[in-house]
Amino acid sequence: MISGSMSIWLALLCGLLIGYVIARRGTERIKGLQVDKLRRNYFRGLNFLLNEQPDKAIEVFLQIAEVDNHTVETHLALGSLFRRRGEADRAIRLHQNLIARPNLTADQKSVALLELGEDYMRAGLLDRAEVLFTDLLTVDTHAAPALRQLISICQQERDWFRAIEHTRRLEKITGENQGRLIAHFLSELANAACQKGDVASAENLVREANHSDRHAVRPRLIEGRLAMQRGDWRSAANAFEKALENDVDFVPEALPQIILCLEKLQEPMRIRSYLESLSERYPGVSPVLAMARRIEDEEGIGPAMTYLSKRLRQRPSVRGLAALVELQIQASQGEAREQLMSLRELFRQLIADQAVYRCSYCGFGSRSHFWQCPGCKNWGSIKPVHGVAGD
Repeated sequence: MISGSMSIWLALLCGLLIGYVIARRGTERIKGLQVDKLRRNYFRGLNFLLNEQPDKAIEVFLQIAEVDNHTVETHLALGSLFRRRGEADRAIRLHQNLIARPNLTADQKSVALLELGEDYMRAGLLDRAEVLFTDLLTVDTHAAPALRQLISICQQERDWFRAIEHTRRLEKITGENQGRLIAHFLSELANAACQKGDVASAENLVREANHSDRHAVRPRLIEGRLAMQRGDWRSAANAFEKALENDVDFVPEALPQIILCLEKLQEPMRIRSYLESLSERYPGVSPVLAMARRIEDEEGIGPAMTYLSKRLRQRPSVRGLAALVELQIQASQGEAREQLMSLRELFRQLIADQAVYRCSYCGFGSRSHFWQCPGCKNWGSIKPVHGVAGD
């Protein structure tokens, strides 16, 4: 059931529609009895509306509304409103009734089928939706929206091969570059191949993904992990660095691996120079913390504290302050140490309550990274949160 202002709005819309139909019929010499019956039902619906019973009013208006070329769009709008309000069953009934009418044009019927397919998707009836959208691929004017819905269904079913097939067809029809989306689908397949131990297939899929979108980050990260598995530390480091050249926002995902690869290559000076350059172009605190740890390992706690204090004055960060407190604990004793340990616990609780990643489209926040946003379903839109409370 719908309620409140939306129900009243729907009822008013139906009322206006029926009033128009009555006026139109009156000018078309319809028999007096038919017009009288229509008017009686119309005023009956208005009575429900005036008595604050909008759902009953809508039912009456829908029953007496004749579907013709002048009212199809209104019915489509009502069905869409029902669906958005979560009443998929009601939207399905309305659109099915609309499609059954013999006086619809071919284009009107196609639009109604498209709407019915969306109703099925909202109701979780993916198999029915898929049949409708597949049939609509033969209608040139509706092939593109049907393909977009089929791609959405394939993503829900994790059928990445068919998702790629439909996306390439969409690219051909619309002329829009879909390389970025295809690269994500190929990366999903590459990850699945990695989990099965099929390294050769994973490497081929990664190469195809890089070719599909040369600015992609995800296939570069997979490429780096595959190189690490075979002990090719140089290729792995290059792949991870290339990922950050494509999008520096993915430092939290790539930096630990880059440092490990360079350590395996026994290039400590390159690590420090890379961290310094990365700190200049990345707004987060991860490179600063990594540099502080290296200074601590190579020079001791004092120089690490000095470096971190200086950088935090330039770039305040809760995570940075927590790391500084950790260093101070190691250098303190007695009561001061106890107080610092209490402060460390406070920082841990503060950090634990903060979203580490956020979607740039819908604002979905999470402590874990997702390549596809669970909220809006966009790909590659979730990035680290920057600022005092972020990375």
